[in-house]
Order: sequence, then C-alpha cells, then structure tokens
Amino acid sequence: MSAPLLLWVILLHWATGGGFVRGGRTWQHCTDLRPLDILSEVVPAGRLARGMRVFQVQGVRGFQLAASRPRALGFPASRLFIHCDRFPEEFSIIVTLRVLSNPIKRNEYVFTLMAEESPSVLVGLRYAPNKLHFLFWSQERTGGWQTRVTFPNVSLSDNQWHTLVLAVSGQSFSLTVDCSVPKDVVVETPFPASLSVKRASFYLGNRRRRKGVFTGLLRQLVLLPGADATPRICTTMNFKVATLSVPTVLQDLPAKPASNEVLKYPYETDTKVTLGSRPPCTKQEKAQFWFNVSQRGLYLCNGSAWISMLEVKQRLDYVEEYQNLVTNSETMGVEVFTIPKVGLFAATANRYTPPGSAIYKWTDGKFVPYQNIPTYQAQSWKYFTIGKKIFLAVANFEQNDSGQEFSVIYKWSRKKEKFVTYQRITTHSARDWEAFVIEGEAFLAVVNHREGNNHNIDSVIYRWNPRTGLFETNQTIPTSGAYDWEFFTIGPYSFLAVANTFNGTSTKIYSHIYIWLSGSFQLFQSILTFGAADWEVFHIGDRVFLAVANSHSYDSGMPAPSNFYAINSSIYELNITAQMFVKFQDLLTYSALDWEFFSVGDDSFLVVANSFDGFTFSVNSIIYRWQGYEGFVAAHHLPTVGCRDWEAFHTAEGSYLLYSSAKEPLSKVLKLKTT
Repeated sequence: MSAPLLLWVILLHWATGGGFVRGGRTWQHCTDLRPLDILSEVVPAGRLARGMRVFQVQGVRGFQLAASRPRALGFPASRLFIHCDRFPEEFSIIVTLRVLSNPIKRNEYVFTLMAEESPSVLVGLRYAPNKLHFLFWSQERTGGWQTRVTFPNVSLSDNQWHTLVLAVSGQSFSLTVDCSVPKDVVVETPFPASLSVKRASFYLGNRRRRKGVFTGLLRQLVLLPGADATPRICTTMNFKVATLSVPTVLQDLPAKPASNEVLKYPYETDTKVTLGSRPPCTKQEKAQFWFNVSQRGLYLCNGSAWISMLEVKQRLDYVEEYQNLVTNSETMGVEVFTIPKVGLFAATANRYTPPGSAIYKWTDGKFVPYQNIPTYQAQSWKYFTIGKKIFLAVANFEQNDSGQEFSVIYKWSRKKEKFVTYQRITTHSARDWEAFVIEGEAFLAVVNHREGNNHNIDSVIYRWNPRTGLFETNQTIPTSGAYDWEFFTIGPYSFLAVANTFNGTSTKIYSHIYIWLSGSFQLFQSILTFGAADWEVFHIGDRVFLAVANSHSYDSGMPAPSNFYAINSSIYELNITAQMFVKFQDLLTYSALDWEFFSVGDDSFLVVANSFDGFTFSVNSIIYRWQGYEGFVAAHHLPTVGCRDWEAFHTAEGSYLLYSSAKEPLSKVLKLKTT
C-alpha cells in the first residue's frame, strides 16, 4: 500500500547519485560541479550592493531590490565560469522568493544573463501573472533567436515564500514548485550545447533596465551544473524555504557582534508604534506597529488587518458556559465559517424536516438566527469556496416529500445576502461532505451511508467542471456504512480517509486511507476500527497525527461485550520511515462521534464528543491536553447530552467551543478562559 511512496524515495536516492547527468563534456571544465550561489556574488564579503535591502518576513530573510541602479546588481559571468566561457548544457536553477499578494500586471525578471554589447537575454527567468517564463538564446544560426519556455498555472502571488527548481536537459524542461508534482515541458529547440558567455554578466532581478525589476523578496538563487537539484532540495518538511545555498547575510542567525559592535547585518525600516486601543489598519497605516498594553502584544498592520508579531502566550485555565443556542430540533452536526466582509456564521444540521436546518450569525457576541433552509434529517454541512464563489453543502439522510433522495449545494448570493439552491446531487443516506483542492482542481466527496438495508455501497467523489459550473462524478469508492471523509496533505501528497462504520453484520471493520496518484485515489493503508464515526488529522510541530472516533463494538457472530459503547478510540502518528500511520495512543471513549483539534497559545488540545455510555446520554465529553512524551492527558471534563459534534472558533473577543446535541434541541457555546 505504501509502495508508491517507497518507490519515490528510491528514485530520489538514484537521482542524488547523478542519474540526471548524461554527459556535458563540452562544459564540465568551465566550473566546478557544485552549487553556484549567484546571490552571494552580488554581496561579496557581506557588503550589500546599492539598491539592496534585507527584510525578514515570516522568520525568513530576503533581499528587496530597487529599480534605480539595475547595473549595480550585476557581476561578470567569469566569476562563476572560471575555466572557460560556456554555459552548462544541463543544469538546475534553484530560486526561493516571495511575490507580493497584489497580482503583478507585468513581467518581472528574477535574473538575466546578458552580453555587454547586446540587449538580448542569453539566459533569464521571468515571472508574469500566474506564469513563469524561462528564456535562452540560440546562436547556431546567423543572428540567433530567443526561445521562451512557458510554465502556465504557476501561482506565486500570495505573500508566501516559495522554492522553485527548474531542471534543464536538452529539449526537456521541468519545474518543481515547493516540491510538488513537477510540471514538464518539451520544446522543439533544445537548450544550446555551447552557449557562449564571453563578456557577459549576470543581473539580479532585472534585465539591465529599470522596467521589469523584481518587486518581491529574493532569498536564494543558485545554479547547479549537471544535475537535477530536486532530490537535494526536497528532503525537508519545510519545502517552501528549502535551501541549497544562501548568502551569509540571509542565513537564519545573524552574525554575533563582538564586544560593543553593532550587528554585522542591521535591518533598517521606518516604523511608528501606536499605543492605546486598537487603531484603524488601512493602506495608510501599512507597515506600522501597534502595542496593545493590556495584552502586552505587538502587532503589525498589513494594510487591512493587525497581525500579531509578539505577544504573551495564553494558556487555557478553564471552560465556562457562554450561550445556550436553541435549535430547530436535535442537531446532528454543526459547521462554523466566516464569509469575508459579511461575518461569522454557524450552520446546524437538524433532524426534523419542518422547520429544517438553521444558519446563525454572530452578532454582538452571540449567535442569532439568520436563515432557515428546508432539509431532510440533515447530518452535516460543509462550507467551501471556488474562486470568488461561496458554497454550503448539506448531507440529507432521508427522502424529501416527493420520495426523492438528494443532498443540496447552496450558493451565497451577494445580492440577497443569503444562501440559495445551486445544485442537487443524488445521494443515499448521506452522512458527510468533504471539499478539497488538488493541483488547482476543486473536488467534493460525499459519504453514502446505506441504500435501503445495504450498507456496502459506493461513496462518490465529484470534480468541479469550470466550463459548466457544476460538480460531475469523478470517482466512486466502495464504503461500508460510512460516516466521514477526511482530506489532508503531507508535503506534495494528498490523502483521503474514510470512516467505515458498519458492513451489515459487524462494526469491527477496516477503515481506509487513500492517496492521490495518477489522477485518482488509490488505497494507501487500512486500519481496523470499531464503528468509526470520524477522522481528525492534525499537526504538532513536524509530527502528523490522525485520530479516529470509535462509536461502538458490535459483531453479530460474536458474544456481546459487557458494554458496546465503552471502547478505545485511537490516535495514529505518521511514521516517515515505515511510510504508514502507526498507533500512538488509545483513549477510553463512550460512543465517540467526533474529535476536534484546537490550540491555545503554544498548547495543543483534542476534545472528544462522547455521546452514550450504555446507560445514559448525559456523558462527560473530555478535553485532552498534549503533554509531549505523555501524549494526550485528560484536562477538562465537560457535561454534555448526546454530544454529536464539536467546532472550535475564534473572534476578537476570545476563543470558543460549540457543541451540538443529537438528543435535545439545544446546543451550547463554551468560552475558553485563558490566563
């Protein structure tokens, strides 16, 4: 089941040994076959060229370039090609950069290599809106010509750090972004076997002109002759800032000053710090600071919101009842979501058809009724977006008044400021929806619980068709009385876990984890579960965990246990070496139906929805605190009645938990009191 990942590791090991190199005899003596740090050549001995500044964003440093003196950001190619004047025939270019969130409307050059007597670009890398262009010059014909290799659908304008690896070999060009699946392009014109760089110079972030200067931040720019650098880069969990070589001035720790010396690489910026109550944060206040005296926190304005830079970490002290939320009927699930520029909402999946399910809006510190939607024993809601479109999907368990059985996708109407019917999809006792994106494509997966008395049926994965604006069937997966889908990613890989509950005779059955390979989900691992009702994936540091909520143990062919419902739920951890999830911890639960992971300050928590102990639905649900070597330890016992679902959410006033009851028309909002 983990063979695809193991094969990937083997291929990486083979590539590290030089499998990419096929020759290169015409250039192999031009330079050493080692990483050539282009950025370091622009800042020899740590001296910044004019027009360069150092900025630190998200804990990572990079150069900001000015357009006033583009020639100052260059150096002769002979510094790198010390034995001859030819560019490598096979090579990789590694770039770590941060592009501004405002989409650029023009071409910006990451670097160029240009002959002094010509305006033509010999080699260059250029970023345009959602595209990356690699340029090179062919001199085999009189006058020569320029070839442009375009990689479409490269979205970098998100104010985040990204690492790109461009591998070039003949007519083959491969681009890997953040160690995801490579984008391969084959062109008619191969990269020249003997490209002269005599009297040529490298230019950082420009093409020797003020127009087209790179406006973001550059951290890494490396030329690796003769090898595909991907295996050397994609060995860390933090793919976005993986490094092969960076200048000393940009390394994580600043040089330690001697005695009374100032820092060797100071940071300069114009700052203003405001004290008192929260000031406005607009474009005028961008890059200004606000110090919150009461919370002892320092915040930075990004042009629209205050971002926490430094604050005293909160710790969970206790939990208090905050709001009794009266619902239309018993609530099987709840979804909390935020619609930008509109507000915070909670959608409850209610049992009875009239009056249906309700959507509540957070107003003046409370949830108040906002919209009612007809549903048919609704089990859950799923909020998701596709581009600027906002959707809310409900999983209906029963047929409607006309005997039809379908679940419904609703779309937010900005004009009406409410959700309206968008698409109906035939389902079979649907329990759950899961929305996710893979390689830029949107998907929606439904869990079909049973059809009549048959629990062994297919659940369906739908793919969004941007041409028709509808979801269409993409793949079916056999499931057994399934309750829940859980989508998650690990590095460049996408996974989908299903919680199988009952196969018609037993709840002691395997639930499955699938991995996305070659355009579909394929079985990755099977885990024995007992009436599994929910999967919850979460990260603590670099560790990846997957928790299952086991609801009850029943097998028609086995003697009845003393208690069907007092049963361990399990937490699994990803073992990188074994390429599989292995059991980390068992926790005694009582017909557990949901896990919810949340954090307060530096502390991590799991809360379980205990619904029934075999005698009563009035059962304590428990918050577990992460305590490292001890694992998760019970910290708070919360009285609940038929608890079905938990949702954690945050507002400007604090952090909260919302639980739904499947046994009474009353859900509760609990406030996390911190110190």
